[in-house]
Amino acid sequence: MSGDKLTLNVARGSLKDVDARHSGKERTIEFATPRARLIEALGGAIRADLQEYPLALAAFEALIHDPEALAHWDMANYITMRKLGYNDHGRVHAFVTGAASMAILELLLEGGVKPDLLESGIGEVEDVFLVTILSTMLHDIGNQVHRAAHEEHGVHLARPIIDRILEPLYPDVFKRTKIRAFILHGINCHDLNPAPLTIEGGIVAVADGTDITKGRGRKAFALGSVDIHSISALAVDQVVITRGDTKPVLIDVTMNNSGGIFQVEEVLAPKVIRTPLGRYVELRARTRPQGDEQILERVRLEGDHFVMDLEGGETAVVEVQDTQKRVAEAVEGSLDLSVDGR
Repeated sequence: MSGDKLTLNVARGSLKDVDARHSGKERTIEFATPRARLIEALGGAIRADLQEYPLALAAFEALIHDPEALAHWDMANYITMRKLGYNDHGRVHAFVTGAASMAILELLLEGGVKPDLLESGIGEVEDVFLVTILSTMLHDIGNQVHRAAHEEHGVHLARPIIDRILEPLYPDVFKRTKIRAFILHGINCHDLNPAPLTIEGGIVAVADGTDITKGRGRKAFALGSVDIHSISALAVDQVVITRGDTKPVLIDVTMNNSGGIFQVEEVLAPKVIRTPLGRYVELRARTRPQGDEQILERVRLEGDHFVMDLEGGETAVVEVQDTQKRVAEAVEGSLDLSVDGR
């Protein structure tokens, strides 16, 4: 395979009409306005990945036409954007992360990685695609209740939708219940609270972390949310998911300003490090030559440290500041608990 597996791009700092180009399994999607055209392009990319898996494709079609799911996405976006001033967490985010999860899953399978559904003998490849697309696209619906504990809220809100979709596809209630468990795990663990334990759950978390370009942050900024989250999102032009040099997956982030490193360090990197995908994913970030200020030329993730190539030719190594992990360790320490003992 040559070229990009999936490119999410906002070129030169301006939104563009959708330009969805397909060449085999390679595709490039430009963030678009109006929203409907972007959703259409992303839906086409997802359908292309699911063509060989009719069960998973049927589940995807049922989901995107489910009135309850559509309302969940809209209300999740209302709370996060209108009330909290956060970036998009609604329907567009669901489609963007859904397309990213499909690209990541394909690369992992091509690289010989066995997701937990296969490893456990519970399901086949088609079941893995079904679990991944449903859990990814439903992962943020709990935000409609509140951002706090949105993962847990999402599990409860997703169950009737999942049951409605799975029942005609899996007549065997025993297998259907197990398939549902994988989906609920992905929803519950997508924000590392707690961290996912399955490959499928890791894909959901990492795909969520890839939606960091200015196409997502622009509306929050326009609505008056001027903070490190919205500003740093505006500094990320492009995220490319493709085959890695040393690992099955490479996530390559292009920034127009070094301020975008916040998105890479605080949002994306922990979701690579703290999931079962850590050993399978390379992560790189760089500023483009036309960036406002060339403080950093390139950043790469090695283990749990960033190696930064500075403009003057020096190299700096810093530990990833994973806030959630530090909080969890502090709680464990205060309660005299160990990870193994919980």
